[in-house]
Parts: sequence; C-alpha cells; structure tokens
Amino acid sequence: MSRKQLAAETLQVRLTAIRRQLHEQPELSHEEFETTASIKRWLEEAGIRIIDYGLKTGVIAEVGGTRGVGGPIVAVRADIDALPIQEETGLPFASKVPGKMHACGHDFHTAAIIGTALLLKEREAELAGTVRFLFQPAEEKAKGALQLIRAGALAGVDAVFGLHNKPDLPVGTIGIKGGPLMAAADGFVVEVEGRGSHAAVPEAGLDPIVTAAHMITALQSIVSRNVSALDSAVISVTRLNAGTAWNIISDKAVFDGTLRTFGDEVRSVVRERFEQVVHGVAAAFATKAAVKWIEGPPAVRNDQKWAEAAIPIAEKLGYEVIAPTPSPAGEDFAFYLKETEGLFVFLGTDGPQEWHHPAFDLDEAALTVAASFFAALADEALYNLSAQSSQGG
Repeated sequence: MSRKQLAAETLQVRLTAIRRQLHEQPELSHEEFETTASIKRWLEEAGIRIIDYGLKTGVIAEVGGTRGVGGPIVAVRADIDALPIQEETGLPFASKVPGKMHACGHDFHTAAIIGTALLLKEREAELAGTVRFLFQPAEEKAKGALQLIRAGALAGVDAVFGLHNKPDLPVGTIGIKGGPLMAAADGFVVEVEGRGSHAAVPEAGLDPIVTAAHMITALQSIVSRNVSALDSAVISVTRLNAGTAWNIISDKAVFDGTLRTFGDEVRSVVRERFEQVVHGVAAAFATKAAVKWIEGPPAVRNDQKWAEAAIPIAEKLGYEVIAPTPSPAGEDFAFYLKETEGLFVFLGTDGPQEWHHPAFDLDEAALTVAASFFAALADEALYNLSAQSSQGG
C-alpha cells in the first residue's frame, strides 16, 4: 500500500469517527454548544487556529496566510445544526437524543470540511493565501449565514464554497453548475376574517372557510399563468385551520404554506400576484384578508466562472461531474453569494432516503471525496486569485 493510499484510509477512519460522534449527539439551531466545542477541539488538536468572532455557537477557523499580511482569502462553509426528528435508522450510532436527528446530513458536511482543513493544514506553507472555514449554526432556521455575515466572518473573502450531500447521486459524483441551484424559500400565512353564524343559516354570516377554499384554488393558477414555462415556481398550501364545531360557521380561517422560486424577478411577480389574488377573492366574498410573509433565503445562484473552474479540479481527482437538476429546497448559503462570489455543489452520498426523512443516512465513503475536492478547490482558487492580483498590480 502506498503512502498516499494509507493517508487516505487514515483520513477516512478519522472523518467517519467524527461524523458518527456528531450524529449521536445532534443539536438544533442555536443550540449547537457541544457541537461547537467538539469542532474547536478537533481543529485545535491539529494546530488549526480558531478565530474569535464572538459567536455563541459555530466556529470560524483559518489555515494559511503564512506568507505575511495580505493575499487572497477563500471561505469554505459547513452547516452544523440538526432537525427536530425522531431517528428511525436503527444504526449503531443513531441519535442518543430523543426527538433530534441529523436528518439532513449536516454531520457529514461538518466532518468533511474538517477533513478539508486537515488536508490543507498539511501543506499550509504552500498556500497562496488564507482558507477561512465557516462552521455555521442555524442553517435549518435560515438564520446562521446572516449571523456570520453580521459578525464579519466574510470580511475580505474573495470567494466562498459550500456543499450539500445528495442521496440520489452515487458516491464519487459531484453536481456542479453555474446559475440557480437551490430555490428562494419564503413562507406565508393568510388570515381570512369573516362573520360567524349558525351553519343552518349561512346567509347570516360571511363564511371564511369558503373564501379560503377559493383563495387556495385560485393561488394555484399563478404559476401556470404568470410564470414562463422556461422558469419555475412552486406555491404549496400546507395547513388550513378553521372552525370549532360541526354546526357553527367560524369567523376566521387561517392557512399557510411556502413559495419557492429561482429568480428575483419571478419571486417578486409571484408575491405580487399572490397578494392580488388573496385580497381580490376576499373582496368578492365581502370578507377581509391579511397576508404575512416569512422571509426565507434567496435562491442559491452560483457564479459561472467558479463552476467552470471547479469542473476540471473534480475530474483531475477522478470524480464524475454532472450538471445537477436544481432543487426547490432552500439554503441560506445563498446569503453568502449575495455578498461575494462563490460556488455551491451537490455531493453524491448514495443514501436510502431524501433529506429530512427519519431513516435518512448516507455512504460515509463520500467523506474523503468531499474533503479532497474542497481542499483542491480552495488551493487552486487561492493560486488563481493570487496570480490575478499580481497581474493586476
């Protein structure tokens, strides 16, 4: 066995152990205190410097920058929070915390990017700049990225990279594309105010349930009649609450759901039409309505130049590159891409279930795939950014 093969096997064992420890002890958004402590310990044991940004949870660390002041900075991000789901995998390292589970693979992301830091630490003196690692809390609440940005963690960063595991892709496959990859994810709550009455005399009242039903039906026509067939959007009403008894017409109905879009213009148009439909239907039934929007992250839109730069890096490492189908799921990595250039990729993990399923799992062989890819990507990005800076000077 060659030294390179031995090192790869050693890294695989190490990252698997890290991932399993994280998996056993999941913590929800803003509660990742033990996760934070463990990440710091693993990094410090490797001599990787921790940068204090005053975060309650989450870790910022750096490798490189040994050539003196200045030089480019690239960031690599991993999210660290879990979900309020009861695990049903039956794994020997299943969650030990009732009602909490790493059902979206953030334990995988964290372990893989720790692997990237370990690989880059081995050749720190050769790096043409600094790699900043963002172990971000609260992705599931779409709050963590903004928290890190406000703390200054993206200051001076020339490009930011990140990943999401993809259970429907085989290990060794990386989905890379420029443009939209994941959707803007907004929530909505619609409250319809009518006038209650006896169910036997509906003419004495203003039925908010009938009004809400017409609204929900009409909302489904927005995508088919206001969004180009070359674009896409999803409006899903997921909950409807109204009424107290079988013989009473309620005075209020509330429904909520989500809007998913891939472009700012489509997002704006759909939200505008949504308001028009709700208020128009309410007026037609002589009721009143209020719409509350729950702002989610914008769409993840990759920079084309970084997508094109990443493809040959992945192929040189022997991985298969595909142009992935964009996902309507949301990702707060999008907030970083509003601040600087970057790339978010899908990493094949060949899992049995999709994200957020209680039996979610993945093939841990993908840990070293992700670690090696991001190490090579960060290294090459620093080299190219440094070269561009020299030419510009």
